Amino acid sequence: MGAGDNGARVRLRQAVLVARELEPLAAELQAALGLAEPFRDPGVGTFGLANTVFAVGDCFLEIVSPVQPDTAAGRYLDRHGGDGGYMVMFDLEDLDGARGRAEQAGVRVVWQIDLPDISGTHLHPADMRGAIVSIDGSRPYGSWRWGGPQWTGEIPAHGGGGLRGVTLAVADPDSVAERWAELLDAGRPDGRVVGVDGGEVRFTGAANDAAEGLVEISLALPAALRAGREQLDLAGVRFSLSDAEA
Repeated sequence: MGAGDNGARVRLRQAVLVARELEPLAAELQAALGLAEPFRDPGVGTFGLANTVFAVGDCFLEIVSPVQPDTAAGRYLDRHGGDGGYMVMFDLEDLDGARGRAEQAGVRVVWQIDLPDISGTHLHPADMRGAIVSIDGSRPYGSWRWGGPQWTGEIPAHGGGGLRGVTLAVADPDSVAERWAELLDAGRPDGRVVGVDGGEVRFTGAANDAAEGLVEISLALPAALRAGREQLDLAGVRFSLSDAEA
């Protein structure tokens, strides 16, 4: 599960939170999950943001925070009344195919870049629902420039674990699941669950548009870090915790 009709892999690589104040949430997340020091990407200044990016296995948790007025992230914070889930990022072997499907479906692109080692496309949340969706293509597949310089080129060793799933609250979960599955070429949803390589994207109902968003992140952690915990609540998002395979 997770390969499209052409056999190309689709991985959930990064989940993004948005916070009014970056450093307090970054410190809390790092301490709660036993994470190493984060990468800080100066490139997000293009969007009027500062960030931290934490590695979890070979996947990533990012926090973004506005550092100037009138940013998309700042408007999201105002609409939702506080910190929360913001964005979901996928690593696709067939990014060109996904870009073509997005164009055919009339999904608006809000940002796009093509670099030697990665290409990325941010899709409009009003068209995808639930979150900004980033469809990316890493080169070589499995590297991840957005995680920092050490994640370019040869893939470094990592401590195991990673992202195993996300849950998004949306006003019409059945049709939104269909849209995400079609765009990712992930096959038909199993109810409201879209399977990707090594994980899944789940959809649940939201009372209204203002309540839509990324509401749960499932993580596999080394047993020593999980310490028997099954969940953690931070920044309006529930983290569901499981043991990483040895």
